[in-house]
Amino acid sequence: MNEAVEAEAVSAPSGARTGRIDAAREAREHPEIETSQHRPETRGAAGASSDAAVEAEAEPVLALRPEPVEFRVDLERIRFSSYFARLSAVTQVVPQSGVGPVMHNRLTHSLKVSAVARVIAGRLAGQQARHEAHVAGAAVADDPTGAVIARLGGCDTIVAQAAAHAHDLGHPPFGHLGERVLDRVARERLGLPEGFEGNAQTFRILTRLDTLGRDFSGLNLTAAVRAAVLKYPWTRARWIGVTAEELPLDERPRGVGGDPVNGAEKFSAYGMDAPEMESALAAFPAIAPGLQTIECSVMDLADDIAYAIHDLDDFARAGVLQQAAVSGEFRAWLAESEDLARVSSTELRAEWRRPGNSLELLWRRLTRKDDWIAERETFRDAVVRVGSELRDELLAAPYDGGIESERAVSRFTRRWIEHLRSSIVVEEFPHLRGGHIRLEQAAWHEVAILKFVHQRFVLERPEHALAQRGMGRVVSDLVLGFDEWLDDHEIADRAPRRLIEWVDESTESLFELRAQRPELLTGDTSDAGLRRQGRSRAVLDYVSSFTDQQAAATHDSMTGAGPAIA
Repeated sequence: MNEAVEAEAVSAPSGARTGRIDAAREAREHPEIETSQHRPETRGAAGASSDAAVEAEAEPVLALRPEPVEFRVDLERIRFSSYFARLSAVTQVVPQSGVGPVMHNRLTHSLKVSAVARVIAGRLAGQQARHEAHVAGAAVADDPTGAVIARLGGCDTIVAQAAAHAHDLGHPPFGHLGERVLDRVARERLGLPEGFEGNAQTFRILTRLDTLGRDFSGLNLTAAVRAAVLKYPWTRARWIGVTAEELPLDERPRGVGGDPVNGAEKFSAYGMDAPEMESALAAFPAIAPGLQTIECSVMDLADDIAYAIHDLDDFARAGVLQQAAVSGEFRAWLAESEDLARVSSTELRAEWRRPGNSLELLWRRLTRKDDWIAERETFRDAVVRVGSELRDELLAAPYDGGIESERAVSRFTRRWIEHLRSSIVVEEFPHLRGGHIRLEQAAWHEVAILKFVHQRFVLERPEHALAQRGMGRVVSDLVLGFDEWLDDHEIADRAPRRLIEWVDESTESLFELRAQRPELLTGDTSDAGLRRQGRSRAVLDYVSSFTDQQAAATHDSMTGAGPAIA
C-alpha cells in the first residue's frame, strides 16, 4: 500500500474505508446503461434478491453487508457468454473419445471449481462479516482472520464463483497440448514474442473479445471479478532479463519460471491488455505486487483441488489408473527413499520409469522451488496417506460400472474434497509463492502428490502420444493456414469476417499502445512489425476460440481432407 493510501486508510473511519473499497471493487470501465435481472431499479431491502434474503436469514451478520448486485450481474454475463458454453466441447485433461462419456470437459470442470470456490469463499466471507459486525457494534467478539480479509480488500462468494466460471475461458482446443503448440508456433513462426498463454487469453476474452452487443469490447466486468481471474498478475515481458543470480527461483512468484530470455512461463495479460490489468488491480491497494487478491486465491486453490481430485474420478472409471503401477511407484519410493536420495537427478531422469524414481524427482522439484514449505517428513507422510487411499479405496477393485464401484469413487472424492477445502490458511504477509489464501503444509504436499499421479500415470502414458501428435498438428496447421490466407492479397478479404475484424482491432490497439505505453511492447515495434503482431494475435484469438470438433473439422476443410467450408 502506498503512503498516501495508507495514511488515508489509517485516518478514515472504518465505515468510510469500507464504502470506498466496495465502490472500487464494483467499478466498471464503461458506464452501465442496461437493466439486469440482478440489478433492480432501487437497491436496498426492497430490491434484494431472494437468494440474499435466504443468506441473511441463515447468517444474520451477513445482512450488514450490501447485496452484491453488481457481482451477480458479472456472474450472469459469464454464464451467458458463448465462450463459456464453448467449454462443454473442449478437452479437460485427455480427450473424451475412446474412454466413454464420463470424462470431464472444461465446462464441467469449471462448474466444480465454482462449487468448491463457493464453499471456501463462503467461510472466509462469514469471518469477514463477523469482523465487520464487531466494528459496527453488532457483535462483541472480533474475528482476527476476518479483519485480515477485510484489510486485504474483502472476499465475496459471488466474485469467487464468477472467477471460477471464467478461469478456463482462454483454453484452446485440445487442452494444455493446444496451449503449448499455439505458444510455440506464435513465437517461432509468427514473430510474436509474447506467444500464447491460456490465462492471458481468459483476461483478453473478458475485457476485449467477448461482447455485450454494445459499442465497446468485453463484458465490462467489475474490478473485483477482473482481478479475481489474474492468477499470474504480470506480463510475460515483465520477467525478461531477470536472471537466477538476480532473483533465485524460490524467491519468485509461482508460475514465473526461470527463463530470462523469453520471460515468464505463466502470465495473465499480454502487453496490449496490461493497462486493463493494472486498472483492475488498482482497486486492491493492500495486495502487494505479484500476489493474488483474496478471491483470486480462492479460485486458484479451488482449481487445484478440483484438478487433483475430480479428474481422478474420470481416470478410475475409464480404467486408465491401474492399482499395480500406482502402488509400485509409491511403495518403491517409501522403501528406497534413503538410497534414492543419493542418486543424481540425471540418473533418475534417465530411468524415470523405474518405480520410485519419479516420486523422488517430484520431491526435488518441490524443494528446489518451494523450500519455504516443502519438508521431507511431511512429504513422506503425504506419500503414505495418498498411496494408501488410492490403493485401498479408489483403486481397490477395477471399476465395473456397478453400485459398489461408484460408491468407492464417490467416497474417495467426497472425503478428499472436504479434507482439502477445510485445510485453509489465511496470511496477511505471506511468502510470495504461497499467497494470502493457501493450503496448510500437509495438505499442500498431498495436492502436489495427487497432481503427480495425473502427470505420471495419465498424461505420460505412451498410448496418448500418437493422438497428441495429431492434435498438435491440427492446431499448428490451422494457425499457419489462416496466417497464409491473410497474406494472400487475392483472397484475404474472403477470410472469416470475425478474423478480419480482430486483425484491425488488434493492430489498432498496438499502435495506441506504442503512442501511450511503449514500454509494454515487445519484439519489432516498427509500423510493419506492429501490423505483423496485430495479425498474428488475431489469428491466435481466432483459432483458440474453436472447440475440439470445430478445430478438427476446419482443419479437414482447410487441408482438403474433408468437405469444403460452406
